Amino acid sequence: MIKKRLFGYLMMVLGAQTMVCAFPLHDNRVTVNSDEVSLTDSSRVYDLDEVVVVTQPKENVRLRLQPMSSSVFGDQQMLQLNVHDLSQLSQYVPSFVMPSYGSRLTSSMYVRGIGSRINNPAVGVYYDNIPLMSKSAFNNHFYMLDRVDVLRGPQGTLYGQNTEGGLVRIFSKNPMNYQGTDIYLGIGTGLYSNIEVAHHHRPSEQLAFTVAGFYSGLRGFINNANFDQKNDLSNEAGGKLRLIYQSSQSLKFDWTADYQYVNQNGFGYGELGQSYYDTGFPGSAPLSTTFTDVQDPATTIMNGYKRNMLNTGLNISYEMPRLLFTSTTSYQYLKDQMLMDQDYMAPDYLRLEQRQKQNAITQEFVLRSHDVSRWQHASGLFGSYQWLRTDAPVSFGEAITSPIGNAITSAMKNAMIPAMVNRMLPQFLEQGMPEAAARAAAQKAAEAAVDKMGITMTAEMAVPEVFHTPQYTLAAFHESNILLADRLKLTLGLRFNYDKVKIDYNSLAYMAMTGGTANATATYTLTSHVVDNLSKGFTQLLPKVALTYQLDDHSSNLYALVSKGYRAGGYNIQMFSDILQTELTANQQNAMRGDYDVPHTDEDYQNIENTIAYKPEESWNYEVGTHLNLFDGQVHFDLALFYMQIRNQQLSIMEPHSNYGRIMVNAGKSHSCGLETSLRGKAFDNAFDWGVTYSFTNAKFDEYDANTMNVSSHGTGYEPLVSYKDNYVPFVPQHTFSVMADYHIGKITVGANVSGQGKIWWDEANTYSQKFYALLGAHADYDFGPVVLSLWGRNLTDTKYNTFAIQSSAAGGTRYFAQKANPIQVGLDVRMHF
Repeated sequence: MIKKRLFGYLMMVLGAQTMVCAFPLHDNRVTVNSDEVSLTDSSRVYDLDEVVVVTQPKENVRLRLQPMSSSVFGDQQMLQLNVHDLSQLSQYVPSFVMPSYGSRLTSSMYVRGIGSRINNPAVGVYYDNIPLMSKSAFNNHFYMLDRVDVLRGPQGTLYGQNTEGGLVRIFSKNPMNYQGTDIYLGIGTGLYSNIEVAHHHRPSEQLAFTVAGFYSGLRGFINNANFDQKNDLSNEAGGKLRLIYQSSQSLKFDWTADYQYVNQNGFGYGELGQSYYDTGFPGSAPLSTTFTDVQDPATTIMNGYKRNMLNTGLNISYEMPRLLFTSTTSYQYLKDQMLMDQDYMAPDYLRLEQRQKQNAITQEFVLRSHDVSRWQHASGLFGSYQWLRTDAPVSFGEAITSPIGNAITSAMKNAMIPAMVNRMLPQFLEQGMPEAAARAAAQKAAEAAVDKMGITMTAEMAVPEVFHTPQYTLAAFHESNILLADRLKLTLGLRFNYDKVKIDYNSLAYMAMTGGTANATATYTLTSHVVDNLSKGFTQLLPKVALTYQLDDHSSNLYALVSKGYRAGGYNIQMFSDILQTELTANQQNAMRGDYDVPHTDEDYQNIENTIAYKPEESWNYEVGTHLNLFDGQVHFDLALFYMQIRNQQLSIMEPHSNYGRIMVNAGKSHSCGLETSLRGKAFDNAFDWGVTYSFTNAKFDEYDANTMNVSSHGTGYEPLVSYKDNYVPFVPQHTFSVMADYHIGKITVGANVSGQGKIWWDEANTYSQKFYALLGAHADYDFGPVVLSLWGRNLTDTKYNTFAIQSSAAGGTRYFAQKANPIQVGLDVRMHF
């Protein structure tokens, strides 16, 4: 009776459409009004982690039996959805979004209203039990995978820092369980091509290995007005090797190495046509903006990104009668280069080149229970060290330097002419001219003389920068699952985490001004050079408490959870170009008489430290949910209700008082609440499988005061502080949903999927946004046995929407730019296994 009431309530929440999917109108229908449920359909839904078993050093219980909200995708489902990276997969996960910001570099992920565009991520990624240390490595090509898990909500107890929003776990195919040769070939519009080849072999009971490689290319869809190439042209390739050796029933070695290379055009931001008006109410939404179509990008240079990435690790597991010990060691290497026209316009204002070189090592030891006792537990130690060098030179183009040179030239001429007029005036007065006429004649003669001199002034500006930002982490953790009664389980967890972050910076800004006359020129250089090293340590305790109640013998359960999340603090290297540019502007006059180097006092360096440092972000997550197995396993239903409080929220604001530009501060608090729900089912004797997901997220600022960065209407300078309290947190969709269905008729499979999200605000002031949109996809497969042909389509309705938008004030005023989404795309895949 309890189960029927719960189900009835949840069905009303999902609405009539879901009811139609859940109860197909055929003879094997389900009657829920009678005391007994009659089922003749043999369909059954299995938890994917029942079917695709992977090595889990920290857990030995299926995800739907744990007090958490999660989604699991197997290789077949990912093939049917035609997803090749995490960004595409996120369209089918409630409360999880990973927008396409224009390149593999930008790997921003948002879960439950928590995310990050820069610096430390809010969502962690584990690849074959290896924690990826660089956010720049998150967005990579999916191939030859067994499973992908998405865990929502803080996972800090077992997985540590930067899992405040959640965790993604990616698992490769295991050659111990899967053998043969796979060849996948794909072509599509936009000159898309994809080749994946893998051989999985098990020559003996003890030894198995996988060798795999891929190439993927795209000519692209987005034109650039100034270049022949498409702005989203992409080429990537890689190889993977996995070797498993099980020397005995107890001891196993599992080594993996994955290399990927990408070379792509990117950041195809075109200008948005817009009209806007001032509402007259300063505060949460000072402007109301309506946008027209996005223009093609028109940049000075072709933006692009290159990346070489290697992740390799060794898992050693030793199984004892009641315990499992696991050691995971990894080495990670990343070297990349980004080129970006930061003003996104043909006039050359700003260019940025960023080169990163990272080496990282991690080590984790875990000891967990490996039996069926009433006390299940896991304890571990974790350590990591990361070396990272970043070269980030900023260049200022002619659109900035020419006005500076012209302004100085005009100032020099205007300073010379009055003195020459005073010298010439007596000569014209001696000729008997009236004073007014004499002064006009002297003015004209002085201007002619100055023009004849050929006075010119040009300026060259750049900010070459080098940063070394090593960091290390040490942690100890424990989690216990205690069966208090036959159906009631208590989960207790705690993690001690210590992070040490350092920065060694060498940042130079210079303005070389060359000026003079037609006969002689001189170059004076104004420089500002700062060199220092800083470090900070952060200590955190990350607790977790949960209760899980099993409703029946089919593993349906209810749970309640309280957990703490944490995002590490650190230093923001993006601030330095603003800091030094401000200093050059303030000291231009000092360079008029010769070379000048801006001096820096201890107080200046203290101001720099205050500008670039930010504290950790902390959150508390309160969650209740249920996992229900309904109708004898034909339908799985999951629901989670959550409320999160975020403290010391990391925000980027402007600080007008010290003239050091943008700063990252812990200036605000916010909250996020909402729900996540999913339904999966099978019908018609497993011939029809379907799924529905939906999430609602209400993420708002509770405290956030910031400068608007606009010129005051009463004069020059910054406007007063503006409160963004009760504004929506940007980049977070308020609604996400997806519907997936596949029907199998003998060797033919036809399927369709719909996904959607919105509304998404693009800034803290909530001035411009992306409205809700939906995308339609479909596929039709024919299985020849060893060969499967698949015809697929994405965005079949050719929906126009933006994946990202940004403001720019480089040219004065405010302009808006956006990344257009890909249009309709269709293609054909051939998958072979033998």
